[in-house]
Amino acid sequence: MTFCLGMKVREGLVAIADTRVTSGAERITARKVSVHQHGRHSMFLMTSGLRSVRDKAVTYFEEVIEASGETFDKLYKAVNAFAAQVRRVAAEDKKALQESGLPFTLYSLVGGQLENDREHKLYLLYPEGNWVEITEGTPYHIIGESGYGKPLLDRALDYEASLADALKIGYLAFDATRTSATDVDFPLDVVIYRKGTYVMVEHRYERQDLIAVSNWWQERLRQAVAELPSAWVQQALAKVPLLAPAPVS
Repeated sequence: MTFCLGMKVREGLVAIADTRVTSGAERITARKVSVHQHGRHSMFLMTSGLRSVRDKAVTYFEEVIEASGETFDKLYKAVNAFAAQVRRVAAEDKKALQESGLPFTLYSLVGGQLENDREHKLYLLYPEGNWVEITEGTPYHIIGESGYGKPLLDRALDYEASLADALKIGYLAFDATRTSATDVDFPLDVVIYRKGTYVMVEHRYERQDLIAVSNWWQERLRQAVAELPSAWVQQALAKVPLLAPAPVS
């Protein structure tokens, strides 16, 4: 499974991706986010699905750009170009994969800002090649293992959050997923983009880099549970016997 999270806030974009790849009993570390930038063209691409499908589609996408010298002035055009390569891979491999019992799955998150985009953009691309734009109403999307991190994101993240707060919230969503899902883990790749700069900044974090943050959060959660208003709990417990009733002889 995969954890890839893209967040769009007013200040810019944050992308977070784990690096664990599981194939049967084999586990390897591999990047799931790639950055493509030159001049006033900056974008990142994250994927979740079959690794072979991902690698082939990304390779085709890069080859098209290199061979033609083609650049895109708006991000949605780059998304369309990548979608065309996903469909190309589907035409080549989907039938064989299905005959082997493997579904053709490749979900992608593409974010960035190209020279004629008025603002930074974030798109979710489906395996069929169609896409939707992630907007401020729900300013994030997770591809891969979404169940554990989504509740925190829904409660804590909004469009007005700073890039710093978005990164904090995103890390906690990853940490919740890592704690409960055995196939999501460090190293963690992070990409940060401030709108209008056309510069993507990349970081990689190992477990030891952030374990203190995880421990701090876990202790605060336990403390918060202890401090939670409990009058309603006491009302419920008041009806619970302290001791088992004596047996009837």
